[in-house]
Amino acid sequence: MIVTLIVAGEVGFWAVLALALTTRYLLRWRRLSTALLLGLPLIDLAILALTALDLRHGTVATWAHGLAAAYVGFSVAYGHSVVTWADAHVQHRFADGPAPARAPRYGAARARYEWRIFARTLLAATVTVALIATLTWLVGDPARTEALGVWYPRTALVLGISLVVAGSYTVFPKKAPADR
Repeated sequence: MIVTLIVAGEVGFWAVLALALTTRYLLRWRRLSTALLLGLPLIDLAILALTALDLRHGTVATWAHGLAAAYVGFSVAYGHSVVTWADAHVQHRFADGPAPARAPRYGAARARYEWRIFARTLLAATVTVALIATLTWLVGDPARTEALGVWYPRTALVLGISLVVAGSYTVFPKKAPADR
């Protein structure tokens, strides 16, 4: 049930985002578009609340309950940048907006970009771990929430990979090709 909820939440996120951007750029209804965009976090709250309710009603936690926490953590950390990215692309395609800025490819600018990605990943990991700890505390039965513990090393692994990538661009900056 939780996996279905997460998939429905993800589909709902993209559907509401598409509807919001359609109303903004094709129909020119800015207020409705803004209201729809402000509603996006409600999807995350629904996933989190339904996950907590499922566990509180006696369900033994599975990896999917941890996935729900990771989904919300990712959404908190990356949600704004995903919406900004989609908005820039739709504005460019349908409203004669400027071409979206690309990520820097070389040197110190790329290293700074990767450190910003690391900071977002750190926020996502922190939120995920906090949510898993909160779910564990809410249930109050370590035997029923044992499966949530596998998300701690998974979260650390993702964070470690992000750290290595950011560090590698700092220590070994990619150089721009020489002009011919």
